[in-house]
Amino acid sequence: MEKELAPGPSPWKRRFIVLFLLAVALPGLIGLALLRRFSVDEAVDYASPTEHFKYGSTGGEHEMGFPYWIWRALPEVCPQYLPGKGYQSLGMVYEKNRDGSPRDLPVGTSKRRYQGIDRVFVNCAVCHVSTVRTAADQPPNIVLGMPAATFNMKGFEEFFFRCAADPKFSKEYILPEIARQGGDLDLLDRYLVYPAAIAIMRDRVLALAGRFDWVFKQQEWGPGRVDTFNSAKVIFNFPMAHLDPREFDAPADFPSIWRQRQRKEPKEMQLHWDGNNTTVEERNKSAAFGTGTTPPTLDTARIKRVEAWIMDAAPPPFTDYFTIDRGLAAQGAPLYKTYCTACHGASGSDFSGEYVGTVEPLAKIGTDRRRLDSYTYTLAVNQATLYAGYPWRFTHFQKTHGYANMPLDGLWLRAPYLHNGSVPSLRDLLEPAARRPKAFYRGNDVYDPVKVGFVSNISEAGGKKFFRLDTALPGNGNGGHEGKAYGTELSAGEKAALVEFLKTF
Repeated sequence: MEKELAPGPSPWKRRFIVLFLLAVALPGLIGLALLRRFSVDEAVDYASPTEHFKYGSTGGEHEMGFPYWIWRALPEVCPQYLPGKGYQSLGMVYEKNRDGSPRDLPVGTSKRRYQGIDRVFVNCAVCHVSTVRTAADQPPNIVLGMPAATFNMKGFEEFFFRCAADPKFSKEYILPEIARQGGDLDLLDRYLVYPAAIAIMRDRVLALAGRFDWVFKQQEWGPGRVDTFNSAKVIFNFPMAHLDPREFDAPADFPSIWRQRQRKEPKEMQLHWDGNNTTVEERNKSAAFGTGTTPPTLDTARIKRVEAWIMDAAPPPFTDYFTIDRGLAAQGAPLYKTYCTACHGASGSDFSGEYVGTVEPLAKIGTDRRRLDSYTYTLAVNQATLYAGYPWRFTHFQKTHGYANMPLDGLWLRAPYLHNGSVPSLRDLLEPAARRPKAFYRGNDVYDPVKVGFVSNISEAGGKKFFRLDTALPGNGNGGHEGKAYGTELSAGEKAALVEFLKTF
């Protein structure tokens, strides 16, 4: 005898289940999916400390991050605001993939998934990586830790400000360009996330452009330089239009960042060009503001990875690329000891010297004062409020009255010379100011191993135009560091020997 089947759910129960799924479960699942997507805060990480230095996050993507595909699209949407093709034309360095194609992001940029979108912004390496070529027909060699001698920071900032003010900075132009480049946006990205991101980004960049209006009014900095502390004043809402005009036009070269442990131990040196801080960690966190971080968004764990690497990173030797006349260098060694050791250390790896890491009064050194005057007592007081409530609150910033005596590690890669990069080569630096070049070109990565500096006497090469630095303009003065005490009165033969010895640094 067959068993009688149990009756199925009644129609009202089936309707209740369907209604529950439609009204509660499905929205809940959608909500969970959206929550998961938009709550993620995850940076791209790299196992290698050098890869992390080149592409790792400092946290700047939180506040200043560009949506990845907008970053990719803008050079094609607004090409008229660039000096050439893409970010490369601003001197940013691109490594190559295995197939020979350039990587999607340049050295000095990081990526983070945040608020449902991949964001990109600059990191420390954008100012501390560059390239060196042994000849015009030779490939570039990427060097970590050296000043970013080809990167045009002012041009980089102005590109985004100008593009944001252009009518083409809109979804009607940017989304088709993203599609053209292969950006396979999903429906949510295409119709909601990216249109909203474009509108928000445009408003934020234009708001920043108003605060950075002073940048447009300054003379060009050129590649390898930045007006550091006037930019910092914007953070504290300084009335930029009402500051003393002598604080402006104060460009200074990007510094090298090797051998930081020796700037900390056995004694703390005065850091920055004017020696306004004596703590490596504070200097690093201060520099991180230039990568878009704020006290709440600073990624301290990833910053510490960079700090750990630069503590003992060393510059490549000159002999990796060129040869040194050892006999001539030996003749230059006693000259260096007489004229240079006390202020700059015994060698490129031995920083011992009576005045190394201390501030030389401006009246004695005599170099251009604009960078010194741009850093004011009022700014130092304001910086003391940064990170208030955090264990790493700033306590060491101070106003000084001169420029710091720097160690000379990797000196050959730090051209042009003086704090404002107003002297193209070491050989030129050993001449009195009246005989130094009154104008020269910056931005070339082809190296001159004889004069020890980058080739600076040509205006363009390979379709790239270089920046003409006029030393008569405010902030560009090439005077100072001259006289008997600084070796500018040596004979030509002695100068050649001293330059040869300096190649060993």
